[in-house]
Amino acid sequence: MAEKIRIGLIGCGGISRAHLLAYRELADRFEVAAVCDILPEKAQARAEEFGVARVAPDIEALCKMPDLDVIDITTPPYLHTPFSRMALEAGKDAFVEKPAGGTLADIDSLIAAEQRTGKKVMPIFNYRYGFAVQRLQHLQRLGIPGRVYLSTVETHWRRELPYFNLRWRMGWRTALGGAFIGHSIHAHDTLYRLIGPARSVYARSKALVNPTEVEDTLSVSLEMADGSLAALSVTFGSWTEISRHRYCFENLTAESNTSPYAGHTSDPWTFTGRTPAIDAQIKEALADFTPTPPEGFAGQFARYYQSVQSGEPRPVTLPEAREAIELVTAVYYSADTNQPVELPIEADHPYYANCIPQNATPLEELTDYAHYQDSPFRPTGV
Repeated sequence: MAEKIRIGLIGCGGISRAHLLAYRELADRFEVAAVCDILPEKAQARAEEFGVARVAPDIEALCKMPDLDVIDITTPPYLHTPFSRMALEAGKDAFVEKPAGGTLADIDSLIAAEQRTGKKVMPIFNYRYGFAVQRLQHLQRLGIPGRVYLSTVETHWRRELPYFNLRWRMGWRTALGGAFIGHSIHAHDTLYRLIGPARSVYARSKALVNPTEVEDTLSVSLEMADGSLAALSVTFGSWTEISRHRYCFENLTAESNTSPYAGHTSDPWTFTGRTPAIDAQIKEALADFTPTPPEGFAGQFARYYQSVQSGEPRPVTLPEAREAIELVTAVYYSADTNQPVELPIEADHPYYANCIPQNATPLEELTDYAHYQDSPFRPTGV
């Protein structure tokens, strides 16, 4: 690769701007050489805003540009897996927004494509680089927290009907799921990074807030692989938006701030020891620790650049994305069948290749479907 990694970005909606701002922050390491969107005017606007020289007409044209190193995919979710595969087959790495795929079969197909092409997909999990999360991981490396008893993760956001004017957000075949896969997946990745994977899942989910095909409210109970318990709650119906982590360890309790978006993995968190002596131990350990910058998208992209230069593994891998989609699969299957689900999930599982619940109301039968008839919605092959 050249000294600067050259990016071609496809999908010029809201999240693309966050990626482009991160590349601007890392301008000594990345150059955005081309952008693309199904709506050419959106791509042109992004190109003008960020000084990008080229606007590609489609993904095929982007993949054929010989000077690009990475295709950054910030499209609606149903395009994430096929576009990632196209990037790999074109001899380029791919960055792909969450979720990397809607099913375990999707992720396994990308892992196979990596092995076939020698290129890599880096799923986006930008929350894991928050300074506060790094502090707790430092305490864990020192063995200070002890074993964990209970973890709670709350993703309580607000999404009302105008949010669904982009009608792909309403349906299983285009959004690949609702609040659990599309919004809380980052917070649950943080849980996995701090505590490890689940081994048993029981979930209830409903569409209570808006008339959509996909779920917007969930309550999930987990038994983790280490024997501890975890409770996850997710909703689009919280009129005060918060995200919150709380971890009850043997020797301390760690609690995040409640910033609803990426800030909840950043400072400040509180670490409360079981005794004054443990409080002093925590204080001393953190006084000697400096988190590694930057946080967020820039943090993940900077670590990717370092991995390319050093030959080390990518900072986020498809097997990690597979863990996230395995949890999603278990939640959706449990909610659909009213049964607990044991992990791991193998290829013979009913939801391995299709997570659409049997009782999902089709889009065309939703009460307020007519409200969305003229909204931007141009799926291909669904």
